[in-house]
Amino acid sequence: MSTLNSSTQSPTTFILFGIPGLETVHIWISIPFCSMYIMAIVGNCTILFIIKTEPSLHEPMYLFLCMLSVTDLVLSSSTLPKMLSIFWFDARQIDFGACLTQMFFIHSFTAMESGFFLAMAYDRYIAICNPLRHATVLTNFIIAKIALAVVVRGAVFFFPHPFLVSSLPFCRTNVISHSYCEFMALVKLACADTTARGAYSLSLAFLIGGFDVFFITLSYTLILRTVTSLPSKEASLKAFSTCSSHICVILVFYTTAVFSFLTHRFGHNVAPHIHILVANMYLLVPPMLNPIIYGVRTRKIRERVVRLFL
Repeated sequence: MSTLNSSTQSPTTFILFGIPGLETVHIWISIPFCSMYIMAIVGNCTILFIIKTEPSLHEPMYLFLCMLSVTDLVLSSSTLPKMLSIFWFDARQIDFGACLTQMFFIHSFTAMESGFFLAMAYDRYIAICNPLRHATVLTNFIIAKIALAVVVRGAVFFFPHPFLVSSLPFCRTNVISHSYCEFMALVKLACADTTARGAYSLSLAFLIGGFDVFFITLSYTLILRTVTSLPSKEASLKAFSTCSSHICVILVFYTTAVFSFLTHRFGHNVAPHIHILVANMYLLVPPMLNPIIYGVRTRKIRERVVRLFL
């Protein structure tokens, strides 16, 4: 294990451990990870291409789906290539600046993903509960403002994180017991009081996540109430099926993210390999599932995909 020579020295590089306790099966773990990454890249790029080239899909729901796909591509690509290099080539070293950049991208784009889930839930609420107002409420100008607000929120709120880490003294080790650079994993390596930094990060995560989850839950509650009151049973089942698929993806994203955040701070009895595997799930599974749930199950996109490939 690498150590630092000075109590106030910042390392020039970090060493990523991968998945602690499962080093002997890294090559086998890489198979499902690589498969999910390829599916995420192909699926999201297909969604972007189809929506861009099909004018009839230039509607609020599909525009938000494009934004979600871009976020998924950045979120998965910021971690998976380096992770696979660890699994395949034992290339564990990462520069200090690259580590801070990766940390910023992971946290900020996770917040953006959450924001776009909320935007899509709001779009579905307007489309189902107030269909006559949908075109007037969600104009292109309003959609652009929502997108800008989501991006700015994610970037601004997590912009201080790299500076909070870079100002810390590291004197113990430069080995990160994780498969990517995560804020609390880095903070734990410092030989200084990091209580305020940890509280700030945790409060920020719960402020953003709590706000989004509350309004997503409210939107889908109102949607389901409207759906159950539809006179046509077929229309009711169709709308309910769509909403249930969206809810499943959202639950996977939030439950794994919350588990990861809480385990870093309070889950001292959770096995490290369980923690790291779950922490990877919210960076891998939603980017893979989103094109399937939001794309393949949407009739217009499904028909366009069939025409594209057949």
